[in-house]
Amino acid sequence: MSRLAAGVVLITALDPEDDPVVDGDGSGHGGGSANGGGPGDGGVGAAGADLEVPTGEDAGMTATAFMSVSLDPPLVMVSVRNESRMDDILERQPLWAVSVLTESQRNIAGQFSMKGRLSDRLLFASVPHVRGEKTGAALVKGALATMECRTEQRVVAGDHTLTIGRVLTAHTPNVERDPLTYFRGRYRKLA
Repeated sequence: MSRLAAGVVLITALDPEDDPVVDGDGSGHGGGSANGGGPGDGGVGAAGADLEVPTGEDAGMTATAFMSVSLDPPLVMVSVRNESRMDDILERQPLWAVSVLTESQRNIAGQFSMKGRLSDRLLFASVPHVRGEKTGAALVKGALATMECRTEQRVVAGDHTLTIGRVLTAHTPNVERDPLTYFRGRYRKLA
């Protein structure tokens, strides 16, 4: 599989707070899940478009297995290693974002591909970004394109989980730039 060329994206989400959220009627909702349910409710068939923007700590992951799935409705898919930090977050948090990186953003891809990180706070401090209006997730400034997504379905496929998300917003501010690609274990630029 490493012989296939792939575009490089940064997947971001807000890691939900572990403390229960108390709503107006005083009932607690476990896990701080954005859809008001208990832990894990952010998976298959996540709640409707009226979700509140979540709170929590920024988390990010470089991904090379990302693709468009459908135009109507607009769906995209990212493949995430099972039991990774991002897999855990996407299981609990239905709102996430994608920044399609340019070849000049190779350093960002490298930073967010490091394994074993407990926090991404310092990494995000050095990456220029804005907050998504629908997800609250970080969107990298200068990216080729950005999308905000809501999980529609999660499918376990071997040692990875395919997270399919409905695109809530999409922007292509830098279509004239070249995308960052990954081929044979290295970041490359298009010839």
